[in-house]
Amino acid sequence: MSEEIKKNNYSADSIQALEGMEHVRMRPSMYIGDVGVRGLHHLVYEVVDNSIDEAMGGHCDTIGVTINEDGSVTVEDNGRGIPVDLHKKEGVSALEVVMTKIGAGGKFDKDSYKVSGGLHGVGVSVVNALSIHMKSTVFREGKIYEQEYERGKALYPVKQIGETDKRGTRQTFFPDDAIFQQTTEFSYDTLSARMRELSFLNKGITITFTDKREVDEKGEFKSEVFHSDEGLKEYIRYLDGNREPIISHVISMDHEKGEIPVEVALIYNTSYSENIFSYVNNINTHEGGTHLQGFRSGLTRTLKKYADASGLLDKLKFEISGDDFREGLTAIISVKVAEPQFEGQTKTKLGNREVVSPVSQAVGEMLENYLEENPNDAKVIIQKVILAAQARHAAKKAREMVQRKTVMGGGGLPGKLSDCSEQDPARCEVYLVEGDSAGGTAKQGRDRNFQAILPLRGKILNVEKAMHHKVFENEEIRNIFTALGVTVGTAEDSKALNLEKLRYHKVIIMCDADVDGSHISTLILTFFFRFMKELIEEGHVYIAAPPLYLVKKGNKKEYAWNDVQRDQANERMGGSASIQRYKGLGEMNAEQLWETTMDPNFRTLRQVTIDSLAEADQVFSMLMGDEVPPRREFIEKNAVYANIDA
Repeated sequence: MSEEIKKNNYSADSIQALEGMEHVRMRPSMYIGDVGVRGLHHLVYEVVDNSIDEAMGGHCDTIGVTINEDGSVTVEDNGRGIPVDLHKKEGVSALEVVMTKIGAGGKFDKDSYKVSGGLHGVGVSVVNALSIHMKSTVFREGKIYEQEYERGKALYPVKQIGETDKRGTRQTFFPDDAIFQQTTEFSYDTLSARMRELSFLNKGITITFTDKREVDEKGEFKSEVFHSDEGLKEYIRYLDGNREPIISHVISMDHEKGEIPVEVALIYNTSYSENIFSYVNNINTHEGGTHLQGFRSGLTRTLKKYADASGLLDKLKFEISGDDFREGLTAIISVKVAEPQFEGQTKTKLGNREVVSPVSQAVGEMLENYLEENPNDAKVIIQKVILAAQARHAAKKAREMVQRKTVMGGGGLPGKLSDCSEQDPARCEVYLVEGDSAGGTAKQGRDRNFQAILPLRGKILNVEKAMHHKVFENEEIRNIFTALGVTVGTAEDSKALNLEKLRYHKVIIMCDADVDGSHISTLILTFFFRFMKELIEEGHVYIAAPPLYLVKKGNKKEYAWNDVQRDQANERMGGSASIQRYKGLGEMNAEQLWETTMDPNFRTLRQVTIDSLAEADQVFSMLMGDEVPPRREFIEKNAVYANIDA
């Protein structure tokens, strides 16, 4: 058989079963990260990854993802269809092997897929194992085949159920609530963000996403179609739509270097933040890795060479650093690697050393060409770099002031901090409270053994619009740094956050349940996202949920967190209860604040997580940045859901 025929012959022989899957249900977190909201949505990503792999191989250009009325999910593509013929080694259909054997799939056969994403090839079988029910339908060679499963076990052999002129695979699964005890309800916004991301990363593919749980006034299901002809260039425009560019074009390239497909797009804007997003085989490597190392190397080397040659740095009295070249930069790097080596089960950092040089060379050539052809843009970029260097020096001095005032530096804790007596950070928590009044109530109501209180004066600085040295000069922000005991800046990375001496493992934002309180919470979250992202990523940031109402009649009282709970409590009390609307935390006494918002046995804390760094960046820049039109459009679109205080 010739090599060309062999590569296109996707059959049962291409499927290799590596091991059994009996313990998937016993230890699901080993395979999908966790069994919470993130792990639940990962099931969808794994099934979609199979379709994307078909598309990356040139066999598929249309994918449909549907949340069904019953909460199950269907993913369908127009690829080749999973092989259904007999698998010689296993003695059953190749479809059954793929669906019921962990590590079985064409991804392990180099002739079937050049590159692929997914969880080390365990994807669809793990989804099957963690589902109450799953059905596979294959459209292949003019016939329709079907097989159903319960908790990973086939209910009957693969059977032919009809004929067809279409091809592809359709997978429908319903997550097992015995595994996903927190929730089995899929988020439209979370899945929509991932489908949009995949469409940008795989230009030319059409992904239709439909939610049959929601019908509009016309009787139509909620639906979006994602398609990108320009790939990462369009992705950059989407991400930076809320920022003001300082150059005229998105700088981009897409070609193969050293047998590694490299796609890069970047632009410079007026902001002071650096936003670089890296992908390997469509997997978001939020911890970076060798491809990010190659990008930074190529960017810094090429821009520094140009800046030195231009003479624009001659009057600068200090060295330019790599950070300076990346301020105001939004960039995306996407590489395809045949055998990616990821550090850790969650695939967040690429380890392949052979990727560094091709990416660095590709970025260098791309920038050299652009700078030569666009001298005005080149000058603007270098001027931005010089301003960044000057601001970095100012920020360094301000940061050193913060470091000197930390406990470790001997400067003592902030005067407003009421600390706890417990010394073990894992058992300690600090409440960031809006205002001295609420802070005073929280101090009286807390358990001082493990709960610390840091009152914040009014609205903290909007870091989205501020230069870095202004951030570190802000008193409230300095107090947060000092109270938490964290430091910023290392020899390798002047913006890196050191959490080794974090004093509290729960950092809880507690603001009033009104518009001003929501704004302050957003300002604090913006600060954490831009300057303490690791704090969020490691699960240390929470938002408290104080009640909106106290419903009381005689000796009976109930707290309510929304209007529905308020009305239900009133009804339980005979419909004539007195209702108090809490406009702020200061209206509660210490006992009420403790029993509703601070007592670990009864309180509700919402942990802040980041599903997609790119989407989070886009939202923060839209809500807190300088550009008004995108924010106005967002408010107009979502005003129907907003709570407006009288």
